[in-house]
Amino acid sequence: MSGIKRADDKHLMLCTGRAYPELAEEIAEILGVELVPTRALTYANSEIYVRFEESVRGADTFVIQSHCAPVNEWLMEQLIMVDALKRASADRITVVAPFYPYGRQDKKHAGREPISARLVADLYETAGADRLMSVDLHAAQIQGFFNGPWDHLFAMPILADYVADKYGHQEITVVSPDAGRVRLADMWTERLGKPLAIIHKRRDPNKANEVTVGEVVGDVEGRVCLLVDDMIDTAGTICAAAQTLKDHGAAAVIAAATHPVLSGPAIKRLNASAFEEVIVTNTLPIADENLIPKLTVLSIAPMIAQAIREVWEDGSVAAMFDGKGH
Repeated sequence: MSGIKRADDKHLMLCTGRAYPELAEEIAEILGVELVPTRALTYANSEIYVRFEESVRGADTFVIQSHCAPVNEWLMEQLIMVDALKRASADRITVVAPFYPYGRQDKKHAGREPISARLVADLYETAGADRLMSVDLHAAQIQGFFNGPWDHLFAMPILADYVADKYGHQEITVVSPDAGRVRLADMWTERLGKPLAIIHKRRDPNKANEVTVGEVVGDVEGRVCLLVDDMIDTAGTICAAAQTLKDHGAAAVIAAATHPVLSGPAIKRLNASAFEEVIVTNTLPIADENLIPKLTVLSIAPMIAQAIREVWEDGSVAAMFDGKGH
């Protein structure tokens, strides 16, 4: 039987969807368990079928799925997996979504818009999820959309330790690529003990994924500038910011972001950018890391594995980040 037992016979079992099984396998290996054998397939009409080929009755189950493209397909697969676990009498179901789907749609910017992040939380709850776990939500208040425990993990300690080890001996300025990421950048400055700069950008509301970068507020001339963000999607914002920093005299520009979405022209833009290095985690799969020589990928699996163990053992997930900048 997959999983491991506590002294009180509470059984831990890990399940994974098909979006990024390699991450789930790494987490399972760290925890010393095997993934629950699962039969999953997509019918010719695109409907998804899932069946767990082992009993999960009474188990503490964790359903891991990374929401890369096509997001809707992998979200639906995870919902079906949760429903299957509920109907198979799993004791507790925790959804592990390292990159929370629809996380950027957390509020209404204009009339007649949805709040899709709330809808996703409702779907998880309706399907039967008892608990959610994710890494670096785009907006922390999304946790309030779910009527149950939500373990919000932070990748900054992993990324910051790498930056400190490699660049800590140089003069670094932490840079927020826009006003919305200032709080994140401020936490980086606290952890690294480095000054903060901000790029003021203007976005055309009529053009998606197109950004006009404005001015730099802060000292960047002759310094290594560290751009920080929660994700890199099409890379338009962060590459434009990197060029702006170089134009303002930065000695070098590096980036650190949790989620490598890397949609559309992202790879081409990163390769042509002013970056010396772009540091991300493996919350999402990257088709071929060699396509981006500047890219460094750090594993998020040890952190997720530790959080799963803390939940299973009724420990403290928050204690994982005490004194680490959060």
